[in-house]
Amino acid sequence: MKRGLLFICCSIVLIGLSGCSWFKKEKLGDPAKLVDFDSSLVVKKVWSTNIGKGNSKQGLNLAPAYDSGRVYAADYRGNIIAVDAESGKKLWQVESELPLSSGPSVANDFLFIGTLEGEIYAYSNEDGSLRWKARLSSEVLALPVLHNGIVVARSIDGRVFGFNAETGARVWVYDTSVPLLSLRGNSTPAVRAGVAYIGYDGGDLVSIRVSDGSVGWQVQVAESEGRTELERLVDIDGNMAMVASDIYVASYKNRMGAVASESGRLLWFKDVGTTSGLVVDRTNLALSDAEGNLWVLDRRNGATEWKQDILLNRGLTRPAFYDNYVIVGDQDGYLHWFQVADGTLVARNRVDNDGFAAAPMVIGNTVYVLANNGDLVAYRAGPAI
Repeated sequence: MKRGLLFICCSIVLIGLSGCSWFKKEKLGDPAKLVDFDSSLVVKKVWSTNIGKGNSKQGLNLAPAYDSGRVYAADYRGNIIAVDAESGKKLWQVESELPLSSGPSVANDFLFIGTLEGEIYAYSNEDGSLRWKARLSSEVLALPVLHNGIVVARSIDGRVFGFNAETGARVWVYDTSVPLLSLRGNSTPAVRAGVAYIGYDGGDLVSIRVSDGSVGWQVQVAESEGRTELERLVDIDGNMAMVASDIYVASYKNRMGAVASESGRLLWFKDVGTTSGLVVDRTNLALSDAEGNLWVLDRRNGATEWKQDILLNRGLTRPAFYDNYVIVGDQDGYLHWFQVADGTLVARNRVDNDGFAAAPMVIGNTVYVLANNGDLVAYRAGPAI
């Protein structure tokens, strides 16, 4: 995300295709200057490898994924790679030359990835060989998700598709309208116990049965209010999270909360919004809002544990939990490390000069980050000596 810009997409559905126009919202202001602090955490680079051209400025959702000791990543020009998670050694690479837009998503023996041309591709995650491809109705910005033998994939025009994971044959499609004006992006479906939960641009959360695409319930998380189309934006575009039977979801327009997955009942809400989504860990929930505030909440009731405002207007990624710390990246390529307990800044390290293609990904004691310059980097941290 570049400084002071918020991209918006105006979708026009015509003969199954979606065209987009780009708009800019007013600048948020100058980014906060980095503060001096006493570092109490040592962050060490484990390895680094380049995957290609990294991300572009088209609002894509290309984020690294982990499975069984491997990290998978892709760039917008079609390069897809698998590397050893411990050493960073490249295991295989595919130069698909596709305009990749979301993924990779890895499950079982598959790697799924979406394109700007409205297709999803299924590869073998063992060697990168192509298994099948399938057509959707418009570009794919949400990660395809495999659940119970069905690949759940959504397109930017509001449609959600179910594909047979082995053959790519379409099993069902769910169609709903979307606002004429919306932020560019879609949240990845959250799946659990045979149900997919889809966040929509109109502020609704919908439960869909994975086996046949039927709707279980629909609840409005955020209401669309205001005098102008811009004021009425309430998109649910960021990643959701699930713990037991609770779904945690946030919209762009200052509303987030917990929803009971069985009924759609809103358990609690808080007037905090984000476009990048949220993350949970034990009893904590973390998110970064559009202004650059970093929040840690009690996920059980939404109570604020702390709010850190030293990174205002720095274009923050979605945070990630790492042991007793919470990490967030900014548009200048810095990773900032805070104590989960009280929000104290304990470390800062720079990955590159042009920000991140995705939020940090934490697996065990290692954090993996994909920079906009195409570098995939692994770090580990420990107390300063």
